[in-house]
Parts: sequence; C-alpha cells; structure tokens
Amino acid sequence: MSRTKGRVVLSKNPKEHLDVAKTIYDQHIKLGDKSPLLLLEDIDWKTVEPKISTGLQAHADAEFHKGEMEKQYATRDLQMPDVTKAVKQSINLLKATFGDNPKKLADWGVNVDDSPKPKSKPPTA
Repeated sequence: MSRTKGRVVLSKNPKEHLDVAKTIYDQHIKLGDKSPLLLLEDIDWKTVEPKISTGLQAHADAEFHKGEMEKQYATRDLQMPDVTKAVKQSINLLKATFGDNPKKLADWGVNVDDSPKPKSKPPTA
C-alpha cells in the first residue's frame, strides 16, 4: 500500500491563518519538553504567541467596527431621501434664480459643467 505524502493547504485568510497558529502554539505548550517544535532553531513560539494574540484581537476589533460601520451606513441611508429631495429642489430654484449665470451655483457648492455634451455616436451594427 503506497502512502501519499499529503498536501498541506494553508489558508491565505488572515483569521484562519491566526487560528492555525494558535492551535499549533497550544499543542506546542501542551507537549512541553516533548514538542517537536523545540527543534526549530530560528523560531521561538514564546515570542510568536503574543503576535498571535494581538493579531486575533485586532481581527476581532476590526470585525466589530465593520458591523458598527454597516449600522452607521444604514442610519445614513435612512436620512438620504429627504436630503436628496431638499438638494434637488434647492438646485432647481437656484438654477432658475441664476438663469443667466449658472456658474453662481458654484458659490452654493454645486458643480456646474458647462462643457458641450459629446455628440452621440450612431449605433453600430
């Protein structure tokens, strides 16, 4: 019976990567003096562990703020219909007021583009 060498698939997802690192560290600590990771010359898991903890906490904080961000966007979006209505009606009135000089709308924060519209191209078959 032939034995496969197996293929390690390491996630590129930072959270999953940190979870694997935490599991490796926990197993390393559990085995103590019998851990095969003690053979590593350039890696000291005692100095890596705080980085894992910091990374996991930063990820949890980011996920919390992501949820808060979505709530704030939802609150913002509820305000937009009335704001948009007020802006559109105000601009229409200002355009009528400054009919001879629409550039005056710039004083009101309105971007006025007076360049000629490009000619539409005939549809190609």
